[in-house]
Amino acid sequence: MVGNKSEYFGKLKSLLEEYQSVFIVTVDNVSSQQMHEIRQSLRGEAVVLMGKNTMVRRALKTFIPDAPDYERLLPHVRGNIGFVFTNGDLKTIRDKILDNKVAAPARAGAVAPGDVYVPAGNTGMEPGKTAFFQALGVPTKIARGTIEITTDLKLVEAGSKVGPSEATLLNMLNISPFTYGLGISQVYDQGNCFPPEVLDVGEEQLLKAFSSAVTTIACISLAVGFPTLPSVMHSLVNSYKNVLAVAIETEYSWPEVEALKDRIANPDAYASAAPAAGAADTSATAAAAEEKKADSDEENSEEEDGGFGGLFD
Repeated sequence: MVGNKSEYFGKLKSLLEEYQSVFIVTVDNVSSQQMHEIRQSLRGEAVVLMGKNTMVRRALKTFIPDAPDYERLLPHVRGNIGFVFTNGDLKTIRDKILDNKVAAPARAGAVAPGDVYVPAGNTGMEPGKTAFFQALGVPTKIARGTIEITTDLKLVEAGSKVGPSEATLLNMLNISPFTYGLGISQVYDQGNCFPPEVLDVGEEQLLKAFSSAVTTIACISLAVGFPTLPSVMHSLVNSYKNVLAVAIETEYSWPEVEALKDRIANPDAYASAAPAAGAADTSATAAAAEEKKADSDEENSEEEDGGFGGLFD
């Protein structure tokens, strides 16, 4: 962390100007040693900067007149947060930030980030502690002079606080159910803020969403009669259909529509052409089949004659 106020302001401004992307990270339950390891893993690709929220807000407000986009950062400067500045690939840096996790034992009063289970199996504890397990509703039996948990049990729900008894049991069983590390609350990239989940949106999803939006715009445009780029082609096709309909119902004509009018006026002429062609094809196919059958019969006859002569020669 940078020392005095003026030094911090200068450091924050230089990093905002040097790097186009910023991860706003949460640092709850992250030790100084773990933070040091995170800095080491990001060296050469990103820079971590911590600071008091009041100082960060004050600094950003002084930068906003010259860089209005920084105002988008202000709503997210709350809680125990820090900044990770980078010009690298956002997904790669995101993964490196989140990869550094440290297992930690359960503490009474801590909020469980996930469900905590006690697995079935032998605990190695003496039978005198059975009452402690029963008080927590853990199913047990005595096996070979030790306590054995008979089935897996969800001991703590995600989002709930760990009670003193639950914490004691987990520590007795040497279970460290929690992992702590940096989290990502927001991403600031070239003047825009968005949640980290956006980084997982693939090209296929973007194209699907874009196609759906274009279809919606075209439908609305056609419905209200307001031309837009997505609806122009549909409007042209629909207009041409209307022109054809008018030409068919009136004497108005042009060379390209004459064939259509003739087809409508003489449907039998066009209908008879297709079956005739189909019949010719059918006749040709039948003739070929008959010829093939005749050749096959002739070959079979020759084979039978040859066999008969060979028997008595």
